Amino acid sequence: MFTGLVRTMILYILIIAGIRLMGKRQVGELEPSELVLSLIIADLASVPMQDYGIPLLTGVIPILTLLSVTMILSILTTKSVRFRAVLCGRPSIIIQNGLVDQKEMSRNRLTVDELLEELRCKGYTDPAMVKYAILETNGQLSVLPYANQKPPTARQLKVSVEEAGLPLVVVSDGRLLERNLTALGYDRRWLDKRLEERGCAGPEEVFLLLVDESGAIYLARKDMGM
Repeated sequence: MFTGLVRTMILYILIIAGIRLMGKRQVGELEPSELVLSLIIADLASVPMQDYGIPLLTGVIPILTLLSVTMILSILTTKSVRFRAVLCGRPSIIIQNGLVDQKEMSRNRLTVDELLEELRCKGYTDPAMVKYAILETNGQLSVLPYANQKPPTARQLKVSVEEAGLPLVVVSDGRLLERNLTALGYDRRWLDKRLEERGCAGPEEVFLLLVDESGAIYLARKDMGM
């Protein structure tokens, strides 16, 4: 029992390390080579986990080999544009100037229903509203609308807008994150005053408190009935 636990933990940590090497991606955003690597590693790790008669190195060595190959391929893709195109493929322009390229759709085995679904997810119901729709190498559809379909920016409207900056979590589920409070340039006295103004006796009554660089606050009170 203990042996199985140790073997499982070792393989689990090894797989996590491998996933981290591929960067912060979601499964749907993996390149084909990365997806294949993930599937193979999972299969290699499952065998030593289930069969204690198989030496642990039988699973560890192939996994380490694959991770090493992945690192080498990653370096090559950053150095060579041609190699990157061969390994990862090239983006495909599915819609150009409002016109759907049927050949590109067929080559990428993209159906009309899938295309319309992706456009709706991006907020567009009519392909004629789209200047370019590009199927990226990770399978995601990038939609670039015509300029007259984009909402106007503050710069175009000649309106001066104050930069709010990045909000930081100051209180999370009743716990005060003093490091973030200090990073914003505030102290506990400032926080207690802001909480008092909003009817909270202390951080323990707050579920989420965000503060940006301009001092703007978002506060969600904790549901005390939970």
